[in-house]
Amino acid sequence: MKKKASLIISVYKKIRELELILNALRIQTFKGFEVLIADDGSGDELSKFILDFKKTSDLDITHVFQDDSGFRKNKILNKAIRNSNYDYLIFIDGDCIPHSDFVRQHLLHRKTNTVLSGRRVNLSKSLSDQISVDRVINKDYEKIRLKHVLDSWRKNDRTTYIEEGLLIKNKILRKLFSKKEIHIVGCNFSLDKQLIEKINGFDENYVGPGYGEDSDIELRLRRAGAGLKSVRNLAVIFHIHHSITKPSSKNAYYYKTALESDRYICSNGLRNLKQ
Repeated sequence: MKKKASLIISVYKKIRELELILNALRIQTFKGFEVLIADDGSGDELSKFILDFKKTSDLDITHVFQDDSGFRKNKILNKAIRNSNYDYLIFIDGDCIPHSDFVRQHLLHRKTNTVLSGRRVNLSKSLSDQISVDRVINKDYEKIRLKHVLDSWRKNDRTTYIEEGLLIKNKILRKLFSKKEIHIVGCNFSLDKQLIEKINGFDENYVGPGYGEDSDIELRLRRAGAGLKSVRNLAVIFHIHHSITKPSSKNAYYYKTALESDRYICSNGLRNLKQ
């Protein structure tokens, strides 16, 4: 099957989560995509896991990595973009398991000069701990049962945004869950490669979590004239529980300066324009 997309996964050391994601990608309803693992310095253990996984997998996997010098997600995402082979890019995070129809839905709703933006289900710790490779392969992970949700709430270990886990193909029904405002979520969006090249990719001046891979990208894409289209309840993804990451205060300040400007091309991105 002719490949049509490059799916980029940003990762850092979460081998269990990556194994679940890669197995979810093996059972996708659409097979015509490559996988780029954008590794922000995880080290030898993850590299060995990827090599071993590739030996028994039919996925087209490329491991793109850099040294561990702190949180530099935007830098490794840019490197993955430069190493991608296809003209459509889908982005997910290394703690988010895609529904088996995830890739097909992104490609099915692809639109010129438009960013497709999905949401995510935030799984509780108890539900996250129950997911195994077998439960991914048999698609059991896609079925969030009321009993599981009620149990997690009783334990004050809550699964949130449960409605985002519903795959709704009927347009009329989907409108019942629609929201007026559409924003990019860094763990679930897609676009033509030429569109992200137009804004010079991710801004590598953002180091540390927060703003860079979603808010800043959205700001600059909108300024560049891109439209946003929701794929809520179509491109479904399940976020595995982890402790909350504190946003970088430096990123917040840098984003404030970006808001005050009118630029859409960053100077330190796919290409370093300062040189």
